[in-house]
Amino acid sequence: MNNKMDRKTFLSYLGTGATALAAASAGLGVLEGKASAMSGTEDQLFGFKTNRVSGKFDPIEPTKADELVLPKNFKYDVIAAFDDVINEAGDKFGSGCDYNAFFPISGSQVRGLLVNNHEYSTIFSVGPVKDGKMTPDQIQKSLYYQGMSVIEIYRDEKGVWKMDTSSSYARRINGFSKFDITGPARGIPALKSATTATGTFANCSGGVTLWNTVLSCEENFEETAANSSLPETHYGWVVEVDPFDKSFLKKHTALGRFNHENTAMGLAADGRVVVYMGDDKKDACVYKFISTNKFDKNKGRANSALLEDGTLYVADLKKGVWHPVTLEAVTKAATEDPSLLDKFTSQGDVVTYCQEAAKLVGGTPTDRPEDIEISPFDSTVFICHTNNDNHGNIHGHITRIFEAGNDLGAMEFDFEIFAAGGRQSGFSSPDNLAFTSNGDLWVVTDISSSSQNKGVHKSFMNNGLFVIPTSGPDKGVALQFASGPVECELTGPFFSPDEQTLFLSVQHPGENTEDLSKPTSTWPHRPGENMARCGVVAISGFNLE
Repeated sequence: MNNKMDRKTFLSYLGTGATALAAASAGLGVLEGKASAMSGTEDQLFGFKTNRVSGKFDPIEPTKADELVLPKNFKYDVIAAFDDVINEAGDKFGSGCDYNAFFPISGSQVRGLLVNNHEYSTIFSVGPVKDGKMTPDQIQKSLYYQGMSVIEIYRDEKGVWKMDTSSSYARRINGFSKFDITGPARGIPALKSATTATGTFANCSGGVTLWNTVLSCEENFEETAANSSLPETHYGWVVEVDPFDKSFLKKHTALGRFNHENTAMGLAADGRVVVYMGDDKKDACVYKFISTNKFDKNKGRANSALLEDGTLYVADLKKGVWHPVTLEAVTKAATEDPSLLDKFTSQGDVVTYCQEAAKLVGGTPTDRPEDIEISPFDSTVFICHTNNDNHGNIHGHITRIFEAGNDLGAMEFDFEIFAAGGRQSGFSSPDNLAFTSNGDLWVVTDISSSSQNKGVHKSFMNNGLFVIPTSGPDKGVALQFASGPVECELTGPFFSPDEQTLFLSVQHPGENTEDLSKPTSTWPHRPGENMARCGVVAISGFNLE
């Protein structure tokens, strides 16, 4: 493809991990696509031999341009950007665009619902915050613009993706929406006996369930909860919404309360649902939840009840085991500090104060575990450990877990460092992951705005999107597909089922802006404007021959 990219070798070893993934990409031991719910439909998990994406673009070089830069012959359409009207009621698209999930309407490849997460407010959405204290009006705006958007989108006869504001499905889910609380923390004293919670915010990444709903993850919720005088224990959960049903809003406490990045859902060998999750903090843990009962495809959305009853586990990377995060395990571990027994009196307390409980039972602190995805080819589990300067891990790495017996429900595992960020690989701080049906791994990066184009991050320039083929002449090479505008992250990569369209968020362009009259970015460069807007784009130009 491009010999100049040889320096960006992604796999720096020839161990069993690389061999296994190469074998999977060559068609050896490939699963039928039933083990993972990582994509919007199972269609994406088939036909990996089609070579749909790999080899079909000329990689770009890093850039500092205030633009979304793509390879030649590719284009992007801004579907929706911050503050755009999304429906006839006048609801506005939110701030801090992150995760995307596309749901075809009536099987269409060119019309469907797009769910987008809104992680946090910026100076462009609430204005300058004086002396670190928001005004009542700013608090209301912050609660409104965070959360989620459901919009209806379509591709017109000219091939341009647009938003349909006449949609009956289009709506906002935000800091004012009412959620049912499920699972062990429902109604407990730590949640002020609440059975419902008002609002969701700090929505980072997420996942699609096996029954076609969306799981959205509340990540850095603490500041918004404090500013809004809301009970902190009502936030930090995994929420579930149905894009096609406005009334379906749940917070699943059985999955634990922490700074959730995303979810990756699959099936254990015996049919139970498994959900992998990362806690996006320095020295935080990796978790998985296993339902008590088994998935039944015929039950449809009723399978949501599986997320209300099960066991939460935390990874012990030193021993290669999953420890249960249960009242029994915590009580046993707390014998040396009996004062902790007053804090953990029920399983509801354990999941509410999950970060502390996980460390007690033997969870391994890691380097900001962000996006987790289950390979649709061999059921190995990929984890983006973005970075942790507390331990000198400046550029981060991707960890790959091998569950015992290739069973997502196993209690033992092995792991490897699948890839390390840095100059050799050509990228730094991996964040979100996505697989395409030919075995390519797509990775977006999360170099903080304060570090971009400086010091050891200088050579990487703006954050980008990289493709790592797992077969063919460029196997194991990180090829840059996109570079984002100034001070942004590219987040939430999600392909349409036919893989002709890539939905991608441009999050917080111009994040370091302090004076609204002097923005550091003006993307998407709308005529007559002098501001930056986060947004979601549709990228097209993929050659499927």
